[in-house]
Amino acid sequence: MISRRHILIAPILALPAQSAFAAPSGTFQAFVAGVKADARKAGISQVILDQAFAGVTPNQKVLEKDRYQPEFTMTWERYKTLVINDQRIANGRDVVARERPLFRRVEERFGVGPGVIAGIWGLESGFGAASGDYRVIEALATLAWDGRRASFFRGELMAALKILENGDIAPAKMIGSYAGAMGQPQFMPSSYLRYAVDFEGHGKRDIWTSRPDVLGSIANYLAKSGWRAGEGWGQPVILPPGFDSAGAGRDNMRPLGDWVRSGVRPMGGPWRAPAERPTAVVAPDGVTGDAFIVHANFKAIRRYNPSDFYAIAVGLIGDRVTA
Repeated sequence: MISRRHILIAPILALPAQSAFAAPSGTFQAFVAGVKADARKAGISQVILDQAFAGVTPNQKVLEKDRYQPEFTMTWERYKTLVINDQRIANGRDVVARERPLFRRVEERFGVGPGVIAGIWGLESGFGAASGDYRVIEALATLAWDGRRASFFRGELMAALKILENGDIAPAKMIGSYAGAMGQPQFMPSSYLRYAVDFEGHGKRDIWTSRPDVLGSIANYLAKSGWRAGEGWGQPVILPPGFDSAGAGRDNMRPLGDWVRSGVRPMGGPWRAPAERPTAVVAPDGVTGDAFIVHANFKAIRRYNPSDFYAIAVGLIGDRVTA
């Protein structure tokens, strides 16, 4: 899921503060007319197009957020303090406790436990408290017309129109982030079409207000991204003195027993995996900082957001809110 994270979600933003961007080619009105023509050919009704584009104009706030991002590199230590805090954990524990039967039903269907679902839900929208207030059609149209990553955002705009045609959400209620990520799971429209589910059974895939659909959709995303039922994401560890940094990295998978024999120890409890399970050591700030043993499911989380920081935070938040 790219092009949609704000600073608390994406650990690394390295865009220059005032890069050169391609100027839009043609007027916004001409661009919209072209989109409408393509959409009609794709089976989108004129009624939906009229509703979707009613009052839509280039959104300057969207352009500002997309173009002028601060240039810096976030450390894991800083990222951790920003996204894992007592209030988020307390909110997560409360909602997990209240929705335990729902989490159980979701796990029975998709094989994905409550911890990782809650971790993603908490990071993406604060467990549904903040999922964006931009009109998705306007945001995507603005970014597609603007010229930078035009093809990507035009594709997402067409996907959003298909969602409206399907009747899952009314145009006025299709809100999300400045980059078009929608609802409590913050799905881009193309991801919505692939992964959103009607878990509530009400005939719509409502990731904006239906908790069953929200949790079921996150679980379906993970299940289709290779999540292995019954296995966790990983756990914090203590590395032995002199641990070779060349051995760290999520792609260096070895049986857990190999790491144990090299002196790696679990932090705060027993090992959560058998000795033969393939695992890797991830040390996001280097081997002198925090370190984690991660399982294959770590890569499934990274399919949701391709960031080690994000995947670790999801795991840690999930562990704490379900403890």
